[in-house]
Amino acid sequence: MPVTKTAKRALRSSKKKALVNFDIKKKLEIAIRDAKKSKSLEEIKKAISLSDRAVKKNVIHKNKSSRIKKNLTKLISPKKTQSPKKTKK
Repeated sequence: MPVTKTAKRALRSSKKKALVNFDIKKKLEIAIRDAKKSKSLEEIKKAISLSDRAVKKNVIHKNKSSRIKKNLTKLISPKKTQSPKKTKK
């Protein structure tokens, strides 16, 4: 437990910030889950936007955001694994 007055104040503010950060993370997780389920462009854009905002507020790391966006964009345009067949003349 904090002893000094400033330590008590810091604890109060850190608890408030933790709640805000938790809300941001939870909204991001829900948006990602919805985007993966529906695979609609609007849901994917919403999840990417929330990811960028979480990075801006230092809630998640920028590399994690990059990984999230990479996986979501795969849902939009999946790579074609088969090469086109060549016909002989």
